[in-house]
Amino acid sequence: MEFNINIPTSLKDITLKQYKKFLKIQDGIENTTFLQLKIIEIFCNVDLKIAKAMRYTDVEQITAGILKLFTQQPTLVTHFIMNGEKYGFVPDLDNMTLGEYIDLDTYSSDYENIEIAMNVLYRPVTTKLKNKYLIVDYNPDTKDRMLNMPMDAVISSMFFFLNLRIELSSIILNSSEAREIAQQVEWDNFQSNMDGISRFLPYLKETLNELNISLN
Repeated sequence: MEFNINIPTSLKDITLKQYKKFLKIQDGIENTTFLQLKIIEIFCNVDLKIAKAMRYTDVEQITAGILKLFTQQPTLVTHFIMNGEKYGFVPDLDNMTLGEYIDLDTYSSDYENIEIAMNVLYRPVTTKLKNKYLIVDYNPDTKDRMLNMPMDAVISSMFFFLNLRIELSSIILNSSEAREIAQQVEWDNFQSNMDGISRFLPYLKETLNELNISLN
């Protein structure tokens, strides 16, 4: 039986809502085959019955390809289109209000509520002139709309904010040893938030080897 399904080829094809749904269902499930089916159901937007009717080799290849997307570090996404509206990364972090920074700092390491941090970092663009642009003022009540944003923007902005925090820590602590400690703590926090994907890395490497696909 043949199926036509939309397979994501980059993180921009996956929404934050899909990723959060995956995180919620994968916790506590150790059956790799069932999780493969859920990966296809969630990220390819197909019924679980259709996923079960697919050839096992196709399921292996598709899930390996999707998981591989999460091992790549994207460059900072400064703009994206969501629901027909253009969003821009906050152009001047130095001008953030205390309330904005508190929400960003509090929820950037909390994937259950990370849309709050994304609502701080990305907002609708109001005016653009060449490489400069303005965005709307921060509105905490619009956080739910960020669930439809692409995951390349989510992950790239988290890497950006992570490196910014490491930089600030090194300036405050003012020593190379302290910088290394701060860097390790920040990376540990980031990796813990990616547990939903990182727990599959041993399986992913094994599957990619079988399929003769490089992880890099």
